[in-house]
Amino acid sequence: MGNSLFANCCRHVTDLIFQPRSSSSPDERSPLLPKPPAGCAVCPETPEAARCAGPYPDIIPSEAVAGSLQKCPEYIPEAKDEGGMVTVCDKSCLRPGAAGPLQPAEASRAVAVLPADLGDGPAGLVGHAQSLEACQGCVKPEDGVSAHRSCRRQEHVAAADGGDVVPGARPTSRGHGEGRAASVGPASVPKQEPYTVREARIHVRHIRDLLKSLDPSDAFNGVDCNSLSFLSVFTEGDLGDSGKRKKKGTEMEQIDCTPPEHILPGSKERPLCALQPQNRDWKPLQCLKVLTMSGWNPPPGNRKMHGDLMYLYVITVEDRHVSITASTRGFYLNQSTAYNFNPKPANPSFLSHSLVELLNQISPTFKKNFSALQKKRVQRHPFERIATPFQVYSWTAPQAEHAMDCVRAEDAYTSRLGYEEHIPGQVHSDFTAAATRGAMAVIDGNVMAINPSEETKMQMFIWNNIFFSLGFDVRDHYKDFGGDVAAYVAPTNDLNGVRTYNAVDVEGLYTLGTVVVDYRGYRVTAQSIIPGILEREQEQSVIYGSIDFGKTVVSHPKYLELLEKTSRPLKIQKHKVLNDKNEEVELCSSVECKGIIGNDGRHYILDLLRTFPPDLNFLPVEGEEMPEELDPKSREVIRNACKAVGSISDTSFDIRFNPDIFSPGVRFPESSKEEVQDQKQLLKDAAAFLLSCQIPGLVKDCLDHTVLPMDGATLAEAMHQRGINMRYLGKVINFITKTPGRAQLDHIFKIGISELITRSAKHIFKTYLQGVELSGLSAAISHFLNCFLSSFPNPIAHLPADELVSKKKNKKRKNRNLGNADNTAWASMTPQELWKNICSEAKNYFDFSLECENADQAAEVYNLQKITLLREISLKTGVQILLKEYNFDNRHKPTFTEEDILNIFPVVKHVNPKASDAFHFFQSGQAKVQQGFLKEGCELINEALNLFNNVYGAMHVEICACLRLLARLNYIMGDYSEALSNQQKAVLMSERVLGIEHPNTIQEYMHLALYCFANSQLSTALNLLYRARYLMLLVFGEDHPEMALLDNNIGLVLHGVMEYDLSLRFLENALAISSKYHGSKSLKVALSHHLVARVYESKAEFRSALQHEKEGYTIYKNQLGEHHEKTKESSE
Repeated sequence: MGNSLFANCCRHVTDLIFQPRSSSSPDERSPLLPKPPAGCAVCPETPEAARCAGPYPDIIPSEAVAGSLQKCPEYIPEAKDEGGMVTVCDKSCLRPGAAGPLQPAEASRAVAVLPADLGDGPAGLVGHAQSLEACQGCVKPEDGVSAHRSCRRQEHVAAADGGDVVPGARPTSRGHGEGRAASVGPASVPKQEPYTVREARIHVRHIRDLLKSLDPSDAFNGVDCNSLSFLSVFTEGDLGDSGKRKKKGTEMEQIDCTPPEHILPGSKERPLCALQPQNRDWKPLQCLKVLTMSGWNPPPGNRKMHGDLMYLYVITVEDRHVSITASTRGFYLNQSTAYNFNPKPANPSFLSHSLVELLNQISPTFKKNFSALQKKRVQRHPFERIATPFQVYSWTAPQAEHAMDCVRAEDAYTSRLGYEEHIPGQVHSDFTAAATRGAMAVIDGNVMAINPSEETKMQMFIWNNIFFSLGFDVRDHYKDFGGDVAAYVAPTNDLNGVRTYNAVDVEGLYTLGTVVVDYRGYRVTAQSIIPGILEREQEQSVIYGSIDFGKTVVSHPKYLELLEKTSRPLKIQKHKVLNDKNEEVELCSSVECKGIIGNDGRHYILDLLRTFPPDLNFLPVEGEEMPEELDPKSREVIRNACKAVGSISDTSFDIRFNPDIFSPGVRFPESSKEEVQDQKQLLKDAAAFLLSCQIPGLVKDCLDHTVLPMDGATLAEAMHQRGINMRYLGKVINFITKTPGRAQLDHIFKIGISELITRSAKHIFKTYLQGVELSGLSAAISHFLNCFLSSFPNPIAHLPADELVSKKKNKKRKNRNLGNADNTAWASMTPQELWKNICSEAKNYFDFSLECENADQAAEVYNLQKITLLREISLKTGVQILLKEYNFDNRHKPTFTEEDILNIFPVVKHVNPKASDAFHFFQSGQAKVQQGFLKEGCELINEALNLFNNVYGAMHVEICACLRLLARLNYIMGDYSEALSNQQKAVLMSERVLGIEHPNTIQEYMHLALYCFANSQLSTALNLLYRARYLMLLVFGEDHPEMALLDNNIGLVLHGVMEYDLSLRFLENALAISSKYHGSKSLKVALSHHLVARVYESKAEFRSALQHEKEGYTIYKNQLGEHHEKTKESSE
């Protein structure tokens, strides 16, 4: 392949990947993406360059890149040490070999970080002690040899040159053995410390984690914050490992370019098994048959006095059965058998401080396989191994054998909190994990209620110092608002209130740790407990707010002072209400908000469900008329509204809302009558504004392609960013149907209908599951999915076998079922009944009339994919299904059986802590990049990355956005290998934190393909693009604007490797999609014509080439004028 051809391909792929969404609006996909600048300091006269730092803009032209590089001559790419170590923290002072990491003033505290089992000298990485203390989220180097060691202390031998010991160095991956306590100092030696029971248990857990480090079962089962990643299957290992990789792309015959049939344009096949491809080279390495706790535990008193801590039972691969004693000095074989207890050491006796060393002695297969396992483990990218901050569940999984596992068995019934190292920034994720586990235990009936004599729905629970309550209207609090339905929604509103007050972050005001868990059809709210609240009555505790919805109201000057600081950012109006004695009480929140001072002296606020004012479009109020529409051009309405709420300026609007307006039971004093009327009018105007401005604005952004949702979650995110509740989904879809250019919104319409159907189905599924006993769960779920998606007309539910149903009625358990009294009512559901209920729910909840009576009609009328509906309903309900091909259209047998339902996971909502300082650094870095100062921008973004690591740990969605931007900057500055390294991290992180088929992951794959292409790794680039296309087909289908971009890229790469026929198929599909969504006269269509013409030219079909080039030339001439370089290039 000629250099010029390759250069042309590179340029076109670059143009395509980073083409702008719009010149005026930012990409909505991530809050961390930069806004497009008004102009570019590097090349202000070039319009393309003015967008150089937009979310996915055109790359700066080569002259501009040259200009920007002159501004940053000292830009230093991240280096790797000899071990190929990849640091999560990109802070320059931690980079081995980076120029000038230590300035003279800082050099006094230089330290060396050594591997835990210590080589001959300080061959680790050099950095500041201060930076290392601040960067415990970093991935530390790992040699694999000493990974199994624990319970050792690094003793400082000599502190030459003022070296210092870093305090608090600790493992970084919560029991996964990926980071170990790093010794610090020019010469440290490990000293073996005596074990305790806790340390021995941690050691056994650590060995278990090492043995299972290549086994994905924990990720499929959703435990220990493990999640899936399949990038290495398509890159054939770590992309950064360039020394061991053969250079791809230099020899044409090495490249197999043919995509699988299901990826080709026009294919209707959507296989599910390809979602989780298995690495063909991967073979499980069995080191042991069994490693479990012995039945002889715990040691008797006389053995404890000899130092015995616990006993293990092991069966080696050679089928040797041995008992092992864990003692304070280490591990040794004893003479016990399964039936006889003999704790004396076996002969010959090996005493090893590490269990692995002992197993090496007694099993040659263990020694061989464990060594091979560790080599493979260390070869994997660190981001494939590190625990994520929150659990990500997979909705599909292959059938796996259930192996014996003592650690898993112990974890199932005990609390692990004492076993884990505490890491800064992980407190919130630990609370979320504990709350999720507790909520599941509550619903499964494994936690004793604190009020067991009450009706089941009214019961409350305390587990692990977390308070749990169920989402039912137990005291008729929500009788006027919909009863249980309102009680189900209230915890989410409360969580939103907690999230909002946390974001304002007023010093001295505290909220409760809150997690909302949906599991098996129930909603559980988990909250941290205010110190001392259980010791006194609620009436005595509450010193601000009301405990009876406004009858008795109290206030407190300190709370008013604290809440007044939140009133401006939260737009809450300070107001007065009347209590039961007709006294005026001043509040700066809703009446339901309660203030309690804990025994720790902190001021807590809780019950924040009415932090935001009511939406009158969904709150019919007697005697009040709603305006149909608000003229968006009328500024008088807003000016009058501002005056009504006391705005001091006509130019700077300070609109505040009274959250108690229209709240039943809340009375306002006569003196506030006029103010209350103004507030009512303001709420009416706001409700009308949402309908007349916000929804049309969202649709316009979709029409401009500044918002490009790909599935239900990204559509919901786009709506929420504009303050549009999901209940407006029906109105959004109806507005789309009336919009001129409706065909250009086909993808939004399709996503909207899919989301509306699956959300309505989820509401029905919730109440459906509440009537199901645990023993019938898999049968019930498979029956529901058959009724929802299968073409089989009359699926029959399989009830549990009669012999398993107890003949005696268990009186003790009569109240345990939270749902319906009849535990088999679910079995009578039919597809007709379900779809009738879905249509009814869509009308009642979303105000939209569905024109379908079953799944087949829905797929036909709205052009939906059943596999996409399956994905959406599984993600929304937590159902995990077996990874296999499902035939939805078989009319002779149902699609799903009981065996296809593998699990049901909780769906968890929680507050994400915000690293505000890091966010400000990130924004400053973006601003610098937009001005053309790439070096300064890089430094600030690296600083942001460092701070994000400190707050979030190594894995987080915002770190992913940071890495993506760094990769882009590296690419702009010509450092393609560094761009590849950073983007690889971004892809791995997106897979692990968001999900393997999340729309963001698809975007990251596309970017990585570009950087592979720039690094001449053509085969890998094609594999990545094929993967991205498959994921997009599964998540949405082919008819999406992003698919045109993807197909153009695939066509270009295939053209670059001279696969002209294949290339033409993808490019012509891209041309058709671009013409539909951007209009036949858009610049994107002109580019598509140009690319198709080049392929025809290469095939020597000059007439077709000329025809397409003429089309492109006409568009360029009309849009850009005759003298523009694109027009000139096309005319030549």
